Amino acid sequence: MTEPASEWLTIPDLVDLLGTTPSKIHRLLEDKHLLAVRVDGVLRVPATFLRDGEPLHELRGTLMLLADSGYTDEEAMNWLLGEDDSLGTSPIEALRAGRKAEVRRVAQALAF
Repeated sequence: MTEPASEWLTIPDLVDLLGTTPSKIHRLLEDKHLLAVRVDGVLRVPATFLRDGEPLHELRGTLMLLADSGYTDEEAMNWLLGEDDSLGTSPIEALRAGRKAEVRRVAQALAF
């Protein structure tokens, strides 16, 4: 993982924040509601992927699109957290700002 995130959350952190169980966190990851990568050997999720104590709603469709386009989890994470010239910010910040359609158009263009 080469892209910085302001705060990384571990599975136990997510259990506490979301008030759930580790198995439900793993289900959120499997179902692409969240994305995690290993940082220093520990599975972590950027805090920016959460809003109001739950996974960012707009994230799932974008993660599915990236996976369908052949992106690995690490590649998807790098793209979401990195600056994108066409968006003028990182894709995750654009998603948080309500620019879901624009982010997904850019993601689709990357697949070709």
